[in-house]
Amino acid sequence: MIIIKNSEQLKKMRVAGRITGEALALAGEAVREGVTTKHLDDIIRHHIEKCGARPSFLGYGGFPASACISLNEEVIHGIPSGERVLKEGDIVKIDVGALKDGFHGDSANTFAVGRISDEKRRLIEVTKKSFELGAAKAIDGGRLGDVGHAVQEYVEAAGFSVVRKYVGHGVGAALHEDPNVPNYGVAGRGLRLCRGMTIAIEPMVNAGGYEVRELNDGWTVVTRDGKPSAHYEHTVAITENGVEFLTKI
Repeated sequence: MIIIKNSEQLKKMRVAGRITGEALALAGEAVREGVTTKHLDDIIRHHIEKCGARPSFLGYGGFPASACISLNEEVIHGIPSGERVLKEGDIVKIDVGALKDGFHGDSANTFAVGRISDEKRRLIEVTKKSFELGAAKAIDGGRLGDVGHAVQEYVEAAGFSVVRKYVGHGVGAALHEDPNVPNYGVAGRGLRLCRGMTIAIEPMVNAGGYEVRELNDGWTVVTRDGKPSAHYEHTVAITENGVEFLTKI
């Protein structure tokens, strides 16, 4: 069931979104060679809790950390660890959620560790641009397929692929609500979008094929061909004035 948010609920989601965006930005600023993924997770948890919120991911389905932090060929759901040290040339995907006053924010970005390859740099740029093109289609009266088609068309024209197994989703009082928001689709098809819907648009883009697999830890998802992947996400609200980015700061 899709839950349409009223003005009071959207106000709360703006607060949760701001906290989420701030925590992600702070972690991104700390990305450098020699830093552990556990240190980044600690930064995120400290900021969220300082704001009187709770990390959405901590304990979610048994997840053991406050953020998902994934390196290079890891697509999503990487588990932070004090043993995982960032190295020059890595790309780091950080996915953050914060729960405040009963509502969640959800956002992700991909960061470079020092100098990275041209392929990785382009992969990050294409992923972010594909999000922007998809989000521009999230308008009152549009179709869900318009969003996914815009992402897929741009990504594939750039020579990359969009992950099929994992998709965006609705966000609200639950971290994952209806509808699913695929990063692929047919323009003009699918669910009709309307004001008051709040969704996470999150392209996951692979440098190689779109196939993925889950590691034995039960969480970390990697590209099947071992090539790098990038991730970009914001929670957005569909309003009468267009798209509102709830997790941008």
